[in-house]
Amino acid sequence: MRVLPGTAILLAACLAGQAQLPDRERTNVVLIYIDNVGWGDLACYGNPVIRTPNMDRLATQGVRLTDFYIPTSSCSPSRGALLTGRYPDRNGLTHQLSVQENWTGIGLPHAEKLLPEIMREHGYATGTFGKWNIGFAAGSRPTDRGFDEFIGCISGNCDYYTHVYNGRLDMHVGTEPKRIEGYSTDIFADAAVDFIRRSADKPFFLFVPFNAAHYPNRKNKAAGQPFLWQAPPEFFEAYGYLPSTTVAEEGYRAVMTALDAGVGRVLQQLDISGLAERTLVMLASDNGAWVGPRKPELEVASNAPFRDGRTSVYEGGVRTPCIIRWPGVLPPNTVAREPLVNMDLFVLALGAAGIEAPSDRIIDGRDPLPVLRGEASSPHRNIYFRYRDIGGLRQGRWKLVRPSPTAPVELYDLQTDFAESRDLAEERPALARRLLGEFSDWLADVRQGH
Repeated sequence: MRVLPGTAILLAACLAGQAQLPDRERTNVVLIYIDNVGWGDLACYGNPVIRTPNMDRLATQGVRLTDFYIPTSSCSPSRGALLTGRYPDRNGLTHQLSVQENWTGIGLPHAEKLLPEIMREHGYATGTFGKWNIGFAAGSRPTDRGFDEFIGCISGNCDYYTHVYNGRLDMHVGTEPKRIEGYSTDIFADAAVDFIRRSADKPFFLFVPFNAAHYPNRKNKAAGQPFLWQAPPEFFEAYGYLPSTTVAEEGYRAVMTALDAGVGRVLQQLDISGLAERTLVMLASDNGAWVGPRKPELEVASNAPFRDGRTSVYEGGVRTPCIIRWPGVLPPNTVAREPLVNMDLFVLALGAAGIEAPSDRIIDGRDPLPVLRGEASSPHRNIYFRYRDIGGLRQGRWKLVRPSPTAPVELYDLQTDFAESRDLAEERPALARRLLGEFSDWLADVRQGH
């Protein structure tokens, strides 16, 4: 089992301590996954216009990560990696699910063991409210894969109000489609708040994968329905905008502030229920934002100061915001600058719950606690990236990008060129060859499964 580095003394202590606590005193785990939100979209990450006071407050109460990565820059495989602690090429979900796969496909292979399954086996109540997007065939549904409760859209970017995805109602309760009135961010926040309220006397794992701030899709709109960013009127009015605005930047800001309000309500309920002090809260984006010329009327999110965005392996596609709060364990109002990856959250969640990671398979996540406490460097020699035929890795200050299996590799020094603007592959060919060799060896290894 490749899980914990030799410095994981604190996590071991957590495992031992949690096992001895009565259920009502065990650490709860709340994992909030936001959708297509770029590194530069939060105020606490430097956005000068978008208002995200609740996420900013969470950062002052915990640790803000500057070098947090997703191993693949698309929604479905990102979720698979998060919930299994394993690289997509190891767990078998490497692509973005098609329309039909979202509705009836297996998606993430059934041989994989998900975080909620493990938590539930150890006495945790489990609930997920939001975007699923990793398969809805029998055996693939949230309630088949460790969650006691599910309310959410089973696909990707369903309409925020009608909840239609490619011409079909996508909102489900459990395994059945159900029409629920309201804005999707509010629906998911309401369900999460209710779950916390009902679960206050037992340990719980709550996964809230909001579908915001994914851009709208024309296929999800009825004839004549405006093709605009959607949010309740008060979030437009907070900026002094008209709710009918057709300015995409204004609509996106309203969507982001509405998302922030949903996050804030989840956090507020932890306070109201007296649970905040014994709850680990992790918030991260599933990949970078869409940027570029493909949908210019909607692509107004920001991965600044990084290059490119979703579906690339440049920093804008794979480096995302992440904030972690664990009172009494992590120092408040601090910044972690060492590279970590979303699979590490799998290990952190289990450690907080006092549960050993599975020993019957390779877990690619590592214990991030020493990094989050400012006591150690990254537990990863390399963090690998792959989506479709694009690949790469980060090793310390160095970033390798392989645009295709046949294209020349690119090499960047992130310490001096975080925007990946100067390719050093020709200047440092030996380094580029060595890193490409390590990437190729890794890819051969993960494709063997285990």
